[in-house]
Amino acid sequence: MYAITIPEPGGPEQLVWAEVPDPEPGEGEVLLEVVAGAVNRADIMQRQGHYDPPPGASPYPGLECSGRIAALGPGVSGWAVGDEVCALLSGGGYAEKVVVPAGQLLPVPTGLDVRQAAALPEVTCTVWSNVFMVSHLRPGETLLVHGGTSGIGTMAIQLAKAVGARVAVTAGTREKLDTCAGLGADILINYREQDFVEEIGRATDGAGADVILDNMGAKYLDRNVRALAVNGRLAIIGLQGGVKGELNIGMLLGKRAAVSATSLRARPLGEKAAIVAAVREHVWPLIEGGDVRPVIDRELPMSRAAEAHRVLEESGHVGKVLLVRE
Repeated sequence: MYAITIPEPGGPEQLVWAEVPDPEPGEGEVLLEVVAGAVNRADIMQRQGHYDPPPGASPYPGLECSGRIAALGPGVSGWAVGDEVCALLSGGGYAEKVVVPAGQLLPVPTGLDVRQAAALPEVTCTVWSNVFMVSHLRPGETLLVHGGTSGIGTMAIQLAKAVGARVAVTAGTREKLDTCAGLGADILINYREQDFVEEIGRATDGAGADVILDNMGAKYLDRNVRALAVNGRLAIIGLQGGVKGELNIGMLLGKRAAVSATSLRARPLGEKAAIVAAVREHVWPLIEGGDVRPVIDRELPMSRAAEAHRVLEESGHVGKVLLVRE
C-alpha cells in the first residue's frame, strides 16, 4: 500500500507518499480500506518530531479516518466485511489501509457519506470526553471555547448548544466569529482586540464560564482560571501556547474550581472504547437528527498532505481539512 511517511522530522516537505508494507489485523482488530483521513494539529507535532506515536501504533500520521472494512481479525464480532465506518486511531490514517481496534470503530452516520465521516471521530471523542464526561457541562451553563472555528471548536459549539448550554468563543477575525455565530455561539470574542476574561465577565454578569475548553495551554492558564466561575472546570486539550505556566492555586481554591488535561492518543484501549461507545450513544443521534454536522473546510488528495499541513499552520481554515484517497 501507499502511505504518508516522515523520513526525517521537519517542515511539511518531509511528508512523503511512499510504498510501505500492508498492515495485518491482529486479535480484536479490523483492517480498513481508507476512503479519507483528517488532519489534526497533533499530526503537525508528529511531523516536527515532538509527538511520537505510542508503542505499537502505526508510525504514519493520522488520528482518524473513514473507510470500508476489508478484513476482520480474530475475535471481532458485530462488524462485517464491507461495512462503512469511521475510526479513532493512534496513527496510520494517512494511508490506503489501516488496522483499527474494533472498539474504536463507529458506523457512518445516516445522512452522511463515508468521506464526510472522516471529519468526526477525533473531534467528537475529544469534545464529548472533555466537555461532558470530565467537565460535566449541564444545560444552562456557559462554555467558553478557545479557537471556535477549529475542528474541535466547531463541534464543541454545536454539541454544547444541542444540550442547552450557552456558548462563548474566541477567534481572531470577524469572519470567523460570524461563522461561530452561525453554528450557534452566543458570545463572540475577538482575541486580537478583546480580553476574553473581561468579555466573559461582562456577558455573565461577573459569574464567569462554567467550563472552558482550552487548546492554548500555558499562555492562557492564568487568564483561564480568572475567567472561571465558582465551581468552574478548565479542560486543557492543547499546547499551542506553551507547556509551562504559573497556576494561581489560591484563586483556584477560592473558586473551588478544577483543572484537567487530557489527550486521546496514548490512552489504554478500554478507555478509548468507552469514549467511542459514549459518542455513539449520545452524539450520533444528534448528527443523524441534523442537530450537529461536521464542518469541512476543504478536501485534498492524500498525496498532498504537505499542502494540508500548511493550511493548518496558517490557521486560515474553518473546521476540518480532509485527505481523500485518489
